[in-house]
Amino acid sequence: MLYYILKYAVLGPLLRLLFRPRLEGLEHIPEEGAAIVAGNHLSFSDHFLMPVMLKRRITFLAKQEYFTGPGIKGRLTAAFFRAIGQIPVDRSGKEAGQAAIREGLGVLAKDELLGIYPEGTRSHDGKLYKGKVGVAVMAIRGGVPVIPCAMVGTFEIQPPGQVVPKIKRVSIRFGEPLDFSRYEGLEGEKAILRAVTDEIMYKVMELSGQEYVDRYAADVKAEESRRFRGIIS
Repeated sequence: MLYYILKYAVLGPLLRLLFRPRLEGLEHIPEEGAAIVAGNHLSFSDHFLMPVMLKRRITFLAKQEYFTGPGIKGRLTAAFFRAIGQIPVDRSGKEAGQAAIREGLGVLAKDELLGIYPEGTRSHDGKLYKGKVGVAVMAIRGGVPVIPCAMVGTFEIQPPGQVVPKIKRVSIRFGEPLDFSRYEGLEGEKAILRAVTDEIMYKVMELSGQEYVDRYAADVKAEESRRFRGIIS
């Protein structure tokens, strides 16, 4: 109930008024049945702007840190993310990827929409980074289409580290569904998973117009952090 109150009575109308999102390709979102919406991740605002624009409910896999923050703020944040249908995923340890896949397949098994950011983290510089293959595993094993999605302008309104977003118009673009049924039963083949993931990311790049970097965002962030610590030490 809280989800629909937030979407249709509180958060949805407010976001439409402030950011006036341009929607492109909305007809590519199926009216029923399971599907994965795979997009770029530029801003904290992405968690809200795209879901409230869809008629169907969409469930995202979100990092566990959103659900474990300390104090009143942490509890309110956790309650909010649960209310809007986010599922916490532990991104640490060897089992993290498998846990995310299990959670995602559980959503798809209920014929629902699953939202995922294949980069695994927000872009720190507005570029599009290499996707992790979990999205390919879920698409093949679940036998579902993947709809590429591009958020355009959200990095400019709220880059990482900025708490209050700027009021500026953004665009949300959906591409044609990608069918990977030809790879049924091959979700254990690394080369296949890499090819499927790269195809998804290429479509996202076409929609977003971002510069593509063939490295994982988390690795680049860690490298730059080490370099910064070396400069100031």
